[in-house]
Amino acid sequence: MTGSEAPSPFRLAYVPGVTPAKWVGVWRERLPDVPLELVAVSAAEAQDVLRGGGADAGLVRLPVDRPYFSAIPLYTETTVVVVPKDHVIAAVDEVTAADLADEVVFHPLDDTLGWERPPGRPGFERPATTGDAVELVAANVGLLVVPQSLARLHHRRDLTYRTVTDVPQSQVALSWPEERTTDAVEDFIGIVRGRTVNSTRGRRPAGAAAEQPKQRPRRAASGTGAGTGGGARSRSTGGASGSGGGGGAAKGARRGGGGAQGARKGRPRRRS
Repeated sequence: MTGSEAPSPFRLAYVPGVTPAKWVGVWRERLPDVPLELVAVSAAEAQDVLRGGGADAGLVRLPVDRPYFSAIPLYTETTVVVVPKDHVIAAVDEVTAADLADEVVFHPLDDTLGWERPPGRPGFERPATTGDAVELVAANVGLLVVPQSLARLHHRRDLTYRTVTDVPQSQVALSWPEERTTDAVEDFIGIVRGRTVNSTRGRRPAGAAAEQPKQRPRRAASGTGAGTGGGARSRSTGGASGSGGGGGAAKGARRGGGGAQGARKGRPRRRS
């Protein structure tokens, strides 16, 4: 790449309800020279966009087509039921699927929960989108069960939502085509996994790898210094031994002197 060429942007798709802002912020801080473009897609079209190269990676809802796509699960969302504020369910903190048995519950065509059998009684029609279903709930003709982020996305002052405890939940994941695992994708994987800039699994700056071998000679020099210190101690010990020998000779001389004194003391004095 010449200095006049701008780097290719990293294109990140994301589905409704997912907020990529925190990861985008880290990207722009770490890789300010690489533009990041956000591509808003519906949950249904996300995989087609990734297949066709419309995005390099995507924040999508599982499941995805394996093994064509790689996926890293990021979090699981709470499932909630959207109700009018004056509905009886609004008076409690959470409900079960059985509590919805007598209620009309809409099942939009862009549903993301993968029901085997949706709770409640089916509506008179399947709304095309979650947004359309929310409008029907506001008209007080039924309820809607969705991931919490979608309830927040379509928030209205006249509606509220409560947790549903025993129903499927939606998992959000980072996904990309396995055969197109580029350096940029690896960089974004490191960001969503919370790796630091100097992580051993991240791509290090060129200067960081060059610094590592310089530490080895310093460790070797430290070991040589230890050996020199040992030799100094050895010479010091030898000197001490010599002093000890001199001390022994001095003691012997004193003992010898003591013996002479003992001989003089043992000689009887002549009396006049």
